[in-house]
Amino acid sequence: MTGFLAISFWRNPEAGMAAATHRPEKLPLVMIDRYIAFTFLAVAAALYGDPLVITVLFVAFAFMGLADGVIYARAGHPHIKHTAAGLASLCVAGVALLTESLNGAA
Repeated sequence: MTGFLAISFWRNPEAGMAAATHRPEKLPLVMIDRYIAFTFLAVAAALYGDPLVITVLFVAFAFMGLADGVIYARAGHPHIKHTAAGLASLCVAGVALLTESLNGAA
């Protein structure tokens, strides 16, 4: 379903909004639960302690931050916070992947 919605938004944003039943005026509130969920996932992955889980999660976070940064930059809007978040997430993913490779070598 998530993939279907992604394609719907990509092909026709208005149809995507309708399919997802999102309301533009409620998007700031929707973002609150998204950021809470992202924080929960990051803390849970860190507590679980598996470098591969951390790598995959933070690659997804990096994609979101960098993609948002590109969207805003192309529109001429400030993007540095999104771009920096994407790059920071990529760094976390890299450190976790390096940790996994070092653990595997030991």
